[in-house]
Amino acid sequence: MEQRLPTAYTDYAGAGLEAAQRQRVLRNTYWLLALSMVPTVLGAWLGVATGITRAMGPGMSAIVFLVGAFGLMFAIEKTKNSAAGVPILLGFTFFMGLMLSRLVGVVLGMNNGAGLIMTAFTGTGVIFLGMATMSTLIKRDLSAMGKFLFVGVIMLLVAGIANIFLQSSALMITLSVLAIGIFSAFIIYDLKRVRDGEETNYITATLAIYLDLYNIFQALLSILGIFGNNNR
Repeated sequence: MEQRLPTAYTDYAGAGLEAAQRQRVLRNTYWLLALSMVPTVLGAWLGVATGITRAMGPGMSAIVFLVGAFGLMFAIEKTKNSAAGVPILLGFTFFMGLMLSRLVGVVLGMNNGAGLIMTAFTGTGVIFLGMATMSTLIKRDLSAMGKFLFVGVIMLLVAGIANIFLQSSALMITLSVLAIGIFSAFIIYDLKRVRDGEETNYITATLAIYLDLYNIFQALLSILGIFGNNNR
Protein backbone atom coordinates (compact mmCIF):
# COMPACT_ATOMS: atom_id res chain seq x y z
CA MET A 1 0.00 0.00 0.00
CA GLU A 2 2.86 2.33 0.89
CA GLN A 3 4.48 1.67 -2.49
CA ARG A 4 1.30 2.29 -4.45
CA LEU A 5 0.37 5.64 -2.92
CA PRO A 6 3.20 7.62 -4.56
CA THR A 7 2.36 6.03 -7.91
CA ALA A 8 -1.31 6.88 -7.57
CA TYR A 9 -0.45 10.41 -6.53
CA THR A 10 1.92 10.79 -9.49
CA ASP A 11 -0.70 9.50 -11.90
CA TYR A 12 -3.26 11.91 -10.47
CA ALA A 13 -0.85 14.85 -10.69
CA GLY A 14 0.09 13.87 -14.24
CA ALA A 15 -3.55 13.72 -15.29
CA GLY A 16 -4.10 17.15 -13.77
CA LEU A 17 -1.15 18.62 -15.64
CA GLU A 18 -2.34 17.04 -18.88
CA ALA A 19 -5.84 18.47 -18.42
CA ALA A 20 -4.35 21.91 -17.68
CA GLN A 21 -2.23 21.66 -20.84
CA ARG A 22 -5.29 20.84 -22.94
CA GLN A 23 -7.21 23.76 -21.50
CA ARG A 24 -4.27 26.08 -22.16
CA VAL A 25 -4.07 24.99 -25.81
CA LEU A 26 -7.84 25.42 -26.18
CA ARG A 27 -7.79 28.86 -24.55
CA ASN A 28 -4.87 30.05 -26.72
CA THR A 29 -6.65 28.68 -29.79
CA TYR A 30 -9.78 30.68 -29.04
CA TRP A 31 -7.79 33.86 -28.42
CA LEU A 32 -5.77 33.51 -31.61
CA LEU A 33 -8.90 32.61 -33.56
CA ALA A 34 -10.57 35.83 -32.38
CA LEU A 35 -7.43 37.83 -33.26
CA SER A 36 -7.30 36.26 -36.73
CA MET A 37 -10.64 37.87 -37.60
CA VAL A 38 -9.01 41.34 -37.55
CA PRO A 39 -6.63 40.81 -40.52
CA THR A 40 -9.38 38.88 -42.31
CA VAL A 41 -11.70 41.89 -42.15
CA LEU A 42 -8.86 44.22 -43.14
CA GLY A 43 -7.99 42.03 -46.12
CA ALA A 44 -11.62 41.89 -47.25
CA TRP A 45 -11.97 45.67 -46.87
CA LEU A 46 -8.79 46.31 -48.86
CA GLY A 47 -9.88 43.92 -51.60
CA VAL A 48 -13.29 45.57 -51.94
CA ALA A 49 -11.79 49.08 -51.83
CA THR A 50 -9.13 48.39 -54.46
CA GLY A 51 -10.98 45.80 -56.57
CA ILE A 52 -7.75 43.84 -56.91
CA THR A 53 -9.34 40.39 -56.90
CA ARG A 54 -12.17 41.46 -59.20
CA ALA A 55 -9.58 42.67 -61.73
CA MET A 56 -7.87 39.25 -61.78
CA GLY A 57 -10.88 37.36 -63.12
CA PRO A 58 -12.27 34.05 -61.79
CA GLY A 59 -9.58 31.78 -63.31
CA MET A 60 -6.55 33.81 -62.25
CA SER A 61 -8.13 34.47 -58.86
CA ALA A 62 -8.48 30.71 -58.29
CA ILE A 63 -4.84 30.11 -59.22
CA VAL A 64 -3.60 32.89 -56.92
CA PHE A 65 -5.82 31.57 -54.14
CA LEU A 66 -4.57 27.98 -54.40
CA VAL A 67 -0.89 28.92 -54.70
CA GLY A 68 -1.06 31.56 -51.97
CA ALA A 69 -3.17 29.55 -49.53
CA PHE A 70 -1.22 26.31 -49.77
CA GLY A 71 2.10 28.19 -49.75
CA LEU A 72 1.21 30.07 -46.58
CA MET A 73 -0.20 26.94 -44.92
CA PHE A 74 3.11 25.19 -45.65
CA ALA A 75 4.94 28.14 -44.05
CA ILE A 76 2.67 27.96 -40.99
CA GLU A 77 3.41 24.25 -40.60
CA LYS A 78 7.15 24.93 -40.74
CA THR A 79 7.05 27.77 -38.20
CA LYS A 80 4.30 26.59 -35.83
CA ASN A 81 6.79 25.97 -33.02
CA SER A 82 8.66 29.27 -33.42
CA ALA A 83 8.00 32.95 -32.78
CA ALA A 84 7.25 33.46 -36.49
CA GLY A 85 4.25 31.12 -36.40
CA VAL A 86 1.66 33.64 -35.19
CA PRO A 87 2.63 36.50 -37.59
CA ILE A 88 2.59 34.11 -40.55
CA LEU A 89 -0.82 32.78 -39.48
CA LEU A 90 -2.15 36.33 -39.26
CA GLY A 91 -0.65 37.06 -42.68
CA PHE A 92 -2.47 34.00 -43.99
CA THR A 93 -5.79 35.24 -42.58
CA PHE A 94 -5.19 38.65 -44.21
CA PHE A 95 -4.63 36.89 -47.54
CA MET A 96 -7.79 34.83 -47.07
CA GLY A 97 -9.78 37.99 -46.35
CA LEU A 98 -8.32 39.56 -49.49
CA MET A 99 -9.40 36.57 -51.58
CA LEU A 100 -12.85 36.65 -50.00
CA SER A 101 -13.32 40.27 -51.09
CA ARG A 102 -14.48 39.28 -54.58
CA LEU A 103 -17.57 37.54 -53.18
CA VAL A 104 -18.07 40.22 -50.52
CA GLY A 105 -17.96 42.94 -53.18
CA VAL A 106 -20.56 41.16 -55.31
CA VAL A 107 -22.93 40.76 -52.35
CA LEU A 108 -22.43 44.36 -51.22
CA GLY A 109 -23.63 45.45 -54.65
CA MET A 110 -27.01 43.80 -54.08
CA ASN A 111 -30.05 45.19 -52.34
CA ASN A 112 -29.51 44.78 -48.60
CA GLY A 113 -25.99 43.48 -49.32
CA ALA A 114 -24.67 44.57 -45.92
CA GLY A 115 -27.59 42.76 -44.28
CA LEU A 116 -26.79 39.56 -46.19
CA ILE A 117 -23.17 39.71 -45.01
CA MET A 118 -24.27 40.19 -41.40
CA THR A 119 -26.69 37.28 -41.77
CA ALA A 120 -23.89 35.04 -43.04
CA PHE A 121 -21.63 36.23 -40.20
CA THR A 122 -24.32 35.58 -37.59
CA GLY A 123 -25.11 32.18 -39.08
CA THR A 124 -21.43 31.24 -38.95
CA GLY A 125 -21.27 32.27 -35.31
CA VAL A 126 -24.36 30.25 -34.41
CA ILE A 127 -23.00 27.18 -36.17
CA PHE A 128 -19.66 27.55 -34.38
CA LEU A 129 -21.30 27.85 -30.96
CA GLY A 130 -23.49 24.84 -31.67
CA MET A 131 -20.63 22.67 -32.89
CA ALA A 132 -18.33 23.80 -30.06
CA THR A 133 -21.01 22.80 -27.56
CA MET A 134 -21.44 19.42 -29.24
CA SER A 135 -17.68 18.84 -29.08
CA THR A 136 -17.90 19.03 -25.28
CA LEU A 137 -20.82 16.57 -25.13
CA ILE A 138 -19.52 13.89 -27.51
CA LYS A 139 -17.35 11.41 -25.61
CA ARG A 140 -16.58 8.89 -28.34
CA ASP A 141 -13.37 8.93 -30.36
CA LEU A 142 -13.87 10.73 -33.69
CA SER A 143 -10.45 9.98 -35.21
CA ALA A 144 -11.90 7.86 -38.02
CA MET A 145 -14.24 10.66 -39.05
CA GLY A 146 -11.33 12.80 -40.22
CA LYS A 147 -10.60 10.56 -43.23
CA PHE A 148 -14.16 10.76 -44.53
CA LEU A 149 -14.28 14.52 -44.04
CA PHE A 150 -10.97 14.94 -45.88
CA VAL A 151 -12.32 12.98 -48.86
CA GLY A 152 -15.38 15.24 -48.81
CA VAL A 153 -13.19 18.35 -48.91
CA ILE A 154 -11.22 17.01 -51.89
CA MET A 155 -14.47 16.34 -53.75
CA LEU A 156 -15.72 19.85 -52.95
CA LEU A 157 -12.45 21.35 -54.17
CA VAL A 158 -12.54 19.46 -57.48
CA ALA A 159 -16.21 20.27 -58.07
CA GLY A 160 -15.62 23.91 -57.12
CA ILE A 161 -12.80 24.25 -59.64
CA ALA A 162 -15.02 22.67 -62.30
CA ASN A 163 -17.80 25.13 -61.51
CA ILE A 164 -15.47 28.05 -62.24
CA PHE A 165 -15.93 27.08 -65.89
CA LEU A 166 -19.49 25.72 -65.66
CA GLN A 167 -20.88 28.74 -63.74
CA SER A 168 -23.87 26.71 -62.53
CA SER A 169 -25.93 28.34 -59.77
CA ALA A 170 -27.59 25.01 -58.93
CA LEU A 171 -24.20 23.31 -58.51
CA MET A 172 -22.94 26.25 -56.46
CA ILE A 173 -25.89 25.97 -54.07
CA THR A 174 -25.39 22.20 -53.77
CA LEU A 175 -21.68 22.57 -53.06
CA SER A 176 -22.33 25.35 -50.56
CA VAL A 177 -24.85 23.26 -48.61
CA LEU A 178 -22.44 20.32 -48.59
CA ALA A 179 -19.61 22.61 -47.47
CA ILE A 180 -21.65 23.87 -44.53
CA GLY A 181 -22.31 20.29 -43.43
CA ILE A 182 -18.73 19.07 -43.92
CA PHE A 183 -17.00 22.00 -42.24
CA SER A 184 -19.52 22.06 -39.39
CA ALA A 185 -18.52 18.45 -38.70
CA PHE A 186 -14.88 19.51 -39.01
CA ILE A 187 -15.36 22.04 -36.19
CA ILE A 188 -16.44 19.22 -33.87
CA TYR A 189 -13.58 17.04 -35.10
CA ASP A 190 -10.90 19.75 -34.71
CA LEU A 191 -12.08 20.90 -31.28
CA LYS A 192 -12.30 17.30 -30.09
CA ARG A 193 -8.68 16.76 -31.13
CA VAL A 194 -7.67 19.64 -28.86
CA ARG A 195 -9.89 18.52 -25.99
CA ASP A 196 -8.61 14.94 -26.26
CA GLY A 197 -4.97 16.02 -26.35
CA GLU A 198 -4.39 14.87 -29.93
CA GLU A 199 -3.60 18.42 -31.08
CA THR A 200 -1.16 20.20 -28.76
CA ASN A 201 -0.12 23.16 -30.93
CA TYR A 202 -2.51 26.09 -30.71
CA ILE A 203 -1.30 27.62 -33.99
CA THR A 204 -2.15 24.46 -35.92
CA ALA A 205 -5.45 24.17 -34.07
CA THR A 206 -6.32 27.79 -34.87
CA LEU A 207 -5.51 27.27 -38.55
CA ALA A 208 -7.81 24.24 -38.76
CA ILE A 209 -10.77 25.90 -37.04
CA TYR A 210 -10.24 29.16 -38.93
CA LEU A 211 -10.51 27.28 -42.24
CA ASP A 212 -13.70 25.60 -40.99
CA LEU A 213 -15.29 28.97 -40.18
CA TYR A 214 -13.99 30.61 -43.35
CA ASN A 215 -15.54 27.95 -45.56
CA ILE A 216 -18.85 27.99 -43.68
CA PHE A 217 -19.07 31.78 -43.97
CA GLN A 218 -18.18 31.67 -47.65
CA ALA A 219 -20.78 28.97 -48.30
CA LEU A 220 -23.52 30.84 -46.43
CA LEU A 221 -22.65 34.08 -48.22
CA SER A 222 -22.72 32.33 -51.59
CA ILE A 223 -26.19 30.89 -50.93
CA LEU A 224 -27.53 34.22 -49.66
CA GLY A 225 -25.94 36.01 -52.60
CA ILE A 226 -27.50 33.68 -55.15
CA PHE A 227 -30.97 33.95 -53.67
CA GLY A 228 -30.55 37.67 -53.06
CA ASN A 229 -29.61 38.17 -56.69
CA ASN A 230 -32.62 36.15 -57.89
CA ASN A 231 -34.96 38.30 -55.79
CA ARG A 232 -33.82 41.58 -57.31
